[in-house]
Amino acid sequence: MHTVEAIVKNGMVVPLDDTELEEGARVLVTISDGEDRDFWMAATEASLKKIWDNEEDDIYAELLKG
Repeated sequence: MHTVEAIVKNGMVVPLDDTELEEGARVLVTISDGEDRDFWMAATEASLKKIWDNEEDDIYAELLKG
């Protein structure tokens, strides 16, 4: 499961980044806007930085290069 940002264009939800979805794939769409959106984006960013931006994980990145 992953989250992508999208916009509504001509009545269709269009992802802003390339995604590899099979034709007919079922997805869940969460609609957020205004202050609610800003709050959740900030909260998510802080949480993800704690998880992904740490020196311990650098060891694994080096192992994957090897």
